Amino acid sequence: MIEAILFAITIVLPNLALMGLGFFMQRRGETSQAFIDQASSFVFNYCLPCLLFFSVVDSNVNYAKQIILIIAGIVVTFILFIGSEIYAKRFISRPADQGVFVQGIFRSNMAIIGLATVANAYGERGLSIGAVYMGVVTILFNILAVITLSRVSKNADDTWSSRSIMIIKKLFTNPLILALLAAFAYKALPLPPIPSVINTTGGLLAAVALPLALICAGASIDLKSMLSPSGLSMQASIGRIVIAPLLAIAVGLSFGLTGVHMGVLFLMVASPTAAASYVMAKAMGGNDILAANILAFTTVVGLFGMAIGAALLRGLGMM
Repeated sequence: MIEAILFAITIVLPNLALMGLGFFMQRRGETSQAFIDQASSFVFNYCLPCLLFFSVVDSNVNYAKQIILIIAGIVVTFILFIGSEIYAKRFISRPADQGVFVQGIFRSNMAIIGLATVANAYGERGLSIGAVYMGVVTILFNILAVITLSRVSKNADDTWSSRSIMIIKKLFTNPLILALLAAFAYKALPLPPIPSVINTTGGLLAAVALPLALICAGASIDLKSMLSPSGLSMQASIGRIVIAPLLAIAVGLSFGLTGVHMGVLFLMVASPTAAASYVMAKAMGGNDILAANILAFTTVVGLFGMAIGAALLRGLGMM
């Protein structure tokens, strides 16, 4: 069991340390909101796409064997979405709160926290598997987020047609999805090897992605929001930190997942609420304060939940 605890600490502590550095820099006034926004945009548009592209291109993983893992992830996502929708309609009265609550539960931070933790746990092989999983489930996240947040809209002319166009536009302009599609196409076609200069440059950009993203996540933490959560944000946080990981384990076991595949499923699902949930909630007229509270609380507390779950799974030989 000691080995399992050390494993959990090893995969989570580097993420906490980098987020702590970002928070420390923010408290010392060494980062500004402009820096955080620009650095986050740089990571999302350039560094993470390079990380995903080269992780897939340089790997020898048989992606046909990842179908069961991806199906399990889709099942978990739909169960969380439908369950939180039923709960929200029954117990939450304000439409502006309902969609934010639902999104806070089903949408995890796979691109930053999830991938970083998987990389710490399994190295390049885990990163390649996690990248493919993330690419597919991210599409589902975006579609479900627009559906649940469509209860309210700042635009009186908003229709299902305009929302559908928005979903399609988001998917086909998402740098992460485009990078994965490009990587799959490259591996499928008889193309020459990537020149060493491009490979080295892409590798350097990829190396920046997760550390800088985690530092920005730490610098974005609102301590006041985290320490003063509302009852509704606590309910959503429990759904994300407790219910989602337990559901991932149950579904993973029912699909017969073990080893790295169970580990990827658990770590991706158990990640804190996605940072994009706040941006989308604000853009679509949802309760952005509630979204910020959920994001802040789960970002910090969720990492400890991931460590506990990883230790237990490792101790039982399931991860």
